[in-house]
Amino acid sequence: MADAVWQTQNNVSGHPSLEKKTLLMAEDEPPGASLKPLVFRVDETTPEVVQSVLLERGWSKFDQQERNVEDWNLYWRTSSFRMAEHANVKPWQCLNHHPGTTRLTRKDLLAKCLRHMERLYGTPLYQFLPPTFVMPSDYSKFVAEYFKEKQALDAKLSYWICKPAELSRGRGIIIFSDIKNLIFANTCIIQKYICNPLLVGRYKCDLRVYVCVTGFKPLTIYIYQEGLVRFATEKFDLGNLQNSYAHLTNSSINRSGASYEKIKEVVGSGCKWTLSRFFSYLRSWDVDDLLLWQKINRVVILTVLAIAPSVPFAANCFELFGFDILVDDNLKPWLMEVNYSPGLSLDCSVDVSVKRRLIHDTIELIHLHSLRDGRKESCRAANGSPDVPLAREDRGQGSNLPYESFSELRSRRAFSKDGTPGKKAVTECPENQHTCQPREALSRQKEVRPLTREPPKAKPKARARHPALKTLMPRVSLIQSHGREKGLTLCVQPDGSWVPGSQAGNFVLIFPFNEATFGASRNGLNVRRIIQELQKLTHKQCSQAAEEKIKRK
Repeated sequence: MADAVWQTQNNVSGHPSLEKKTLLMAEDEPPGASLKPLVFRVDETTPEVVQSVLLERGWSKFDQQERNVEDWNLYWRTSSFRMAEHANVKPWQCLNHHPGTTRLTRKDLLAKCLRHMERLYGTPLYQFLPPTFVMPSDYSKFVAEYFKEKQALDAKLSYWICKPAELSRGRGIIIFSDIKNLIFANTCIIQKYICNPLLVGRYKCDLRVYVCVTGFKPLTIYIYQEGLVRFATEKFDLGNLQNSYAHLTNSSINRSGASYEKIKEVVGSGCKWTLSRFFSYLRSWDVDDLLLWQKINRVVILTVLAIAPSVPFAANCFELFGFDILVDDNLKPWLMEVNYSPGLSLDCSVDVSVKRRLIHDTIELIHLHSLRDGRKESCRAANGSPDVPLAREDRGQGSNLPYESFSELRSRRAFSKDGTPGKKAVTECPENQHTCQPREALSRQKEVRPLTREPPKAKPKARARHPALKTLMPRVSLIQSHGREKGLTLCVQPDGSWVPGSQAGNFVLIFPFNEATFGASRNGLNVRRIIQELQKLTHKQCSQAAEEKIKRK
């Protein structure tokens, strides 16, 4: 049986049609077989935007009264699936959660995991989580640290933040400098409060970075090159720790603030930017945005590595995480938390532009990985199994999304040993190659200026190195440091293992990032080898950044 193939309809002018149709079908489909849409299944927790995007792409909603109980392709819901549901998933089905990921998304378990990795591989590597104590078990350790710091600081205050382990959206959080104000009832964490956050117009902000893990065995991580920047709606002030609107960036809190609709200095109205706008703002201040993005990539990889060896194998599933990153005024990214089923409500225009495209690209990404099971589904259909069509249709993004579907396959480059572009993969990869526009190169940056001071009154002029409509994210993953080809394909190695595609929409592969990490994640996970390769790459990137800095002087 031939592998499943993707086909794309183009219009007569040679440009992608307004309704790109992507077909997953057997090459030897019998005459007269009808093309059926893909089917998605939901429950009462499934976000509206997910259902809307899938319907827009031509999928059908599962109706148990009209269909066989197994006749669906994607089940997307907010809550987790039982292990029995994972065990019974069929080759043509996919679930939007992976078992065993709670150790990342519960604040107390995340702290314990990263603390364990710190003991194994050294403090410098895992110093992206603020000092954290899990209550009540670490209470005596916290008290000792609190008074030790108080004595060292003398008259100066130290600041701490207490967060309930299982709550989200800023609920139950308190910030304090006097231990007398610490009150907790259930399991919580106490962290050193970051007192020097990067301020935009004197407002605190954090980054919501979307990460999709398409598999843990082998480990495959994609980062989304767009996201959200969430702002506090009142000016940052350590003199008033009770003002949630100045210290918390959760939009669920700030939407109810008196300053939400006001035009705030630099930030504007509301409380959200796109991540691309934030990086454009940094570039206007001559910040090395590429280096910052590479640091964030490393935080993501090191965090996922903390649980990857212990995650049980499960086929046909993926996990979309929301990483909350706080950047301080030294441009160091700090991991605040990892969100399970990150919020997908559309509360403002920024949400609409980011989250709708995020779902489109997630579908593109998981559709790519479903190619691996195309042979199985085709075989099942050919054997006459009921209700499973020989072909499935996905219309793609639609005309309002100005980028090409990944179904327009392009040749990709194989991993090189150091993570830079290598020679073209030659084993069972598509022959045809397409020309694509290179990513914009990031020009040399000047020395970093402190961003906590007053911004200039006039809006900084965008630098010419970024072409029109291209002043977006650094758009560079750990794999390639000087641009990448658009689109992606799946390439198979001589031993039958798959090389993950490098990109789907705005999702970019960040792990594995070279041949060594690819090998270290195939048969079991060699974490120590992966850490070594990551340290090498980090050293190389920092050296390159230092050289660029010298050249600019």
